[in-house]
Amino acid sequence: LVPSSIMAVILGTAASLALVRGRVPGATFITACLMLPIVVPGMITATALFGIYRGLGLNGTLTGLIIAHTVLHIPYVVATVSSALRVQDAQLEAAAATLGAPPWATFRHITLPLVMPAVASSLLVAMILSFDELIVSLFVSSARVRPVAVQMWSNLLGDFDPTIAAIATVCFVFALLVLVADLALRAGRGLRLT
Repeated sequence: LVPSSIMAVILGTAASLALVRGRVPGATFITACLMLPIVVPGMITATALFGIYRGLGLNGTLTGLIIAHTVLHIPYVVATVSSALRVQDAQLEAAAATLGAPPWATFRHITLPLVMPAVASSLLVAMILSFDELIVSLFVSSARVRPVAVQMWSNLLGDFDPTIAAIATVCFVFALLVLVADLALRAGRGLRLT
């Protein structure tokens, strides 16, 4: 789901900035809590979300599915963007502040361009993971709200449906286009292709 991937990137990037650049008390504990969706088995997460959603009336809704996928993908964004922020020279931001740049301008003109590759790659990872997420999607989706993974799984349970072959072809072509674009960018910059 694209909305959940975008939400995960926005929230994960904000959390990364706060945890790496800010003076947040308990930053290590907060980071560990943000990483829990990676550590906790999918079946436990799905069961917990099902119970919580039942009380909130979010089972079988698009909103519930977007929230679930967002929560599941925030850890990947936090890990990627935090790593990029840690290797980035913090003195560049300090220099901008010394020269009178407000925090938002510093973020927009210095921090964001430097971490943009990490943000873009985490968006791609979140989209791929969202496309692939079956267990949680089975628990929180419905007949009206069915992500691609659930649709493919239900088609596999019945007779062969050419829809699965079509989806697999689209996925393959998309992956091939991304690979060709990456190779073209590397060749254009004079980088080795190995």
